[in-house]
Amino acid sequence: MRLIPGRERATSAPDLTKRRRPRLRHPAQVLVAAFFAVLMAGAGLLCLPVASTGPGGADFLDALFTSASAVCVTGLIVVDTPAHWSGFGQGVILVLIQLGGLGVMTFASLLVLLVSHRLRLRARLTAAAETKSLGPGDVRGVVFGVVKVSLLLEAITALVLLTRFATAYDEPLPRALWLGVFHAVSAFNNAGFALYSDNLMGFTTDPWICLPITFAVVAGGLGFPVLLELRRRWRTPRRWSLHTRIVVWATCAFIVGGSVFVTALEWDNPHTLGPLSVPGKLLAGLFQGVMPRTAGFNSVDIAEMNPATWLGVDVLMFVGGASAGTAGGIKITTFAVLLVAVYAEVRGEDSANIFHRRLQRGVERQALTVVLLGAAAVVLSTLVLLTRTSHNLDQSLFEVVSAFGTVGLSTGITADLPGLEQLLLIVLMFVGRLGPITVASALALRHRVRLYQLPEERPIIG
Repeated sequence: MRLIPGRERATSAPDLTKRRRPRLRHPAQVLVAAFFAVLMAGAGLLCLPVASTGPGGADFLDALFTSASAVCVTGLIVVDTPAHWSGFGQGVILVLIQLGGLGVMTFASLLVLLVSHRLRLRARLTAAAETKSLGPGDVRGVVFGVVKVSLLLEAITALVLLTRFATAYDEPLPRALWLGVFHAVSAFNNAGFALYSDNLMGFTTDPWICLPITFAVVAGGLGFPVLLELRRRWRTPRRWSLHTRIVVWATCAFIVGGSVFVTALEWDNPHTLGPLSVPGKLLAGLFQGVMPRTAGFNSVDIAEMNPATWLGVDVLMFVGGASAGTAGGIKITTFAVLLVAVYAEVRGEDSANIFHRRLQRGVERQALTVVLLGAAAVVLSTLVLLTRTSHNLDQSLFEVVSAFGTVGLSTGITADLPGLEQLLLIVLMFVGRLGPITVASALALRHRVRLYQLPEERPIIG
């Protein structure tokens, strides 16, 4: 055992002023508390009688689950969205989706900047932690950039959808506008909420509905740092940061691979792609290949898919999209880092390299932590569903991964789950939206610094 150099001076005299420290000292704790507060506020609003179409207010558990699914931009539902919720209720869901997608603290920082034109250090640190910006100094630009990009892409998508709903489906202009805005916001924020009881199954072969939504889902899944960098340097890929390169190439690979996988396995399925024409099959296959990254829209019946397709979609949902955006899962950057680390280990190399850059050891350790925590959450939750419900392994695993990945695709069993299991899915959505490390850091009582190093020894691996 030896002391770490410089750590012997880490301790300091006690503060004689005895200032009262805030209870939420870590940015992760502030993020968790803020999301939880918005979640509960949304549940309270959805419990109001005016939020439901039927007499009386909604059941609290239904309101809580819907609020959590909206704030965590998931899309899992326990009641029929257009039939159960009134216009007010749907508006609350839309606001919750936008808050959850932008980030609660990002939105709060925007309001403070608009009013006072400045942020305190604690607010900057929290916003930096949520947006994954470089540091508290660039938070102002990042916050405004996030909002501008979000509103611009949502407006473009809404305009295309509005035009299509009004011209091809004879929707009145106010209704077409509402449909366009709601689905655009839901798509960009990867939420998957739809104002149709069958989600988007009525538009399976309509490219003017499916393709704009697909575009918005992919854009939101890239993450705000990537979107902001592409806005500035889209013509010069050689100047992209390592993070942007990984996200762009991995996203393309997952879109192509996921679309080919779903299309091939469901090509002859009479309940999904089988009855469609060849162009219709390709469009539906592309749509369902993109949605597991992490938007819960579906243009075919997920419950009728082959079990093999479910398993592949489980993998896509678990990986998810990019960091610091609206996507969930362990993130494609995490997957790429581990893949490169495994490749380097197999080749006997001392370090993992990607795009002519060497990865830090700490990045590999962090990626491994995210994967193991995520896998543990999925396995334990699936075990709970298997032991407490009558649903099989395929259905239980699919629902759990969908909740953890904040995807929202469902085999149709969520609404039938008992109350305790629905609460479990709420926890999974919450953890999946904020990230396992963020939640774990928020739960930690304190940050411990070891002042010494133990003797080194290596166990046998493999």
